[in-house]
Amino acid sequence: MSFTHPELLLILLVVPLLLLRPASRMALRFPDLRMLAGLPRGRARRAVIGSAMLKLLALVLLIIAAAGPRLPDEKTRIETEGIAVMVVLDVSGSMDAPTFTWQPDSAPIPRQEAARRALRLFIEGGDDGFGQTLPGRSGPEGTDAIGLVTFTNWPQPISPPTLNHRVLLHLLDDRRPRSIREEGSNIGDAIALGLSSLERSPLPRRVMILISDGELNYPDQLDPNRKPLKPRQAAQLAANLGVPIYVIDTGGTVPEQDRKQRDEARAINDAVARLTQGRVFEANDGSQLLQVCREVDAMERRTIASNAFRRYRELYPWLAGAGLTLVLLVIVLEQTCWRRLP
Repeated sequence: MSFTHPELLLILLVVPLLLLRPASRMALRFPDLRMLAGLPRGRARRAVIGSAMLKLLALVLLIIAAAGPRLPDEKTRIETEGIAVMVVLDVSGSMDAPTFTWQPDSAPIPRQEAARRALRLFIEGGDDGFGQTLPGRSGPEGTDAIGLVTFTNWPQPISPPTLNHRVLLHLLDDRRPRSIREEGSNIGDAIALGLSSLERSPLPRRVMILISDGELNYPDQLDPNRKPLKPRQAAQLAANLGVPIYVIDTGGTVPEQDRKQRDEARAINDAVARLTQGRVFEANDGSQLLQVCREVDAMERRTIASNAFRRYRELYPWLAGAGLTLVLLVIVLEQTCWRRLP
């Protein structure tokens, strides 16, 4: 149940004060009351209390009716926006290097910290500090289910797609200490784990956002018997499920000796996006990273059926009718069996 004018319900707070109002007292002048001592008490007290209670009940019903109570018609759902988004975030050692410039006049920060700032604005919206705003993924138009997977040598499921964005942002800010065995970057298995969570989402539109610096490495000595999934293989799984992958590359420029590895990583990112009908974005500073978030936000606005309703069953006529009926009943009773003299 909801109310068209819920603020009118505050008037109900005044109703108990009416019980404290002293009742009017009327009397007949009589020289001596001793001759009336043996008479029965009668119904006067019950009539006064009954009349007051019925009047208060009628007043309460009329106030609730004025607030406009209504029940939604569940057969008339309207269309709102909402999708399932899985964020796959690289938290390897290379992402912790303080080499990312958020603003031109600020000290460099780790790429991982920059990604967390951008994701927070992408999820909850607000002023981005560059003269623009992000709408966020929750509002009157609908709410997206957002999940999070972080990865180093192994992916970690932080949260499945959830509508509780406050809890998700708390988990996003949780920085756990990383061991020396977690310096690698296993993108393939991370994508596969994110797809596993997305596959269980009931929302019809599902997308993935992969944020990494482009370094792809998995030390073979960690587990010689384990063969991690290649990024292209994971991308093919995403393509089979119809999940586009938006790759955000925060690697920036690299020294000449690392240029070959960087080019290979870019080629893999391009293949992942192409196979899944997604896109690759490069972000080398805070302004570019937030612009990428705005572009992804604009591209992924989808219309789905939600729990918003077009028609309601209005209850105020019934409550108003009951209140007026009680008022008429009190008037009739006070003029007949509850009548007081003088």
